[in-house]
Amino acid sequence: MSARLPVLFVGHGNPMHALADDSFTRTLARLGRELPRPRAVLCVSAHWLTGAGLATAVERPRTIHDFGGFPRELFKIEYPAPGDPALAARLRELDPAIGLDRDWGLDHGAWTVLRHLYPDASVPVVQLSVPVAEPGAYHLARGRRLAPLRDEGVLILASGNVAHNLALLDWAEDAAPRAWAAEFDAFVKARTEAGDEDALAGDPRRMPGGALSVPTPDHWYPYLYALGAAGGDPVRWEYEGLEHASLSMRSASFGR
Repeated sequence: MSARLPVLFVGHGNPMHALADDSFTRTLARLGRELPRPRAVLCVSAHWLTGAGLATAVERPRTIHDFGGFPRELFKIEYPAPGDPALAARLRELDPAIGLDRDWGLDHGAWTVLRHLYPDASVPVVQLSVPVAEPGAYHLARGRRLAPLRDEGVLILASGNVAHNLALLDWAEDAAPRAWAAEFDAFVKARTEAGDEDALAGDPRRMPGGALSVPTPDHWYPYLYALGAAGGDPVRWEYEGLEHASLSMRSASFGR
């Protein structure tokens, strides 16, 4: 492995994966073992949406249980990873438009993934918010500006879902994928492998299957951060599949 760290995008899906031992969570555990151990993680999560980009600048980020209707066991999980205020300050050097936040912590887009990657919670984590009102090109460009962190021992982890339509979920374990979700997922795969970042930075509602797969862009935009930070590095699909009919679990590494 080179000194440059790869970039990860994880389709985090249902919060219950935090408690699961299945093919998806075993993939995350494998990545935690295989990848060079970073000095810190920068996590871009679909579950922290702001008007401007903010980075957590706290020594001990709290575990945020930002969901409802799930078993009590899920709410008892704590992920006590340290923060890294110096890394948050470094983000501002790379992109002065990023502000510092001392209230947010780690939401479930971050900790449900990290607890499988690094179960001992020993790697410092900074979370970066998604300015959801901005267009796709904005997020792709910000990802590019953050790419130097890869040479500084920081793992850039983007957490969302390529296709994410909660209104049209089917909770059956064997639910067949919606045709439009499969179409959009396949389109993203093909355009990524072709290196066509500009096509993916456009309006997802105009892409094949995108109108229903991306009814709101919150879970889609983290993918653009990963693409931008990857800088054209080759993609490796670590996990593929759709669950509950309308959630793409597609997860990728770039540059490994």
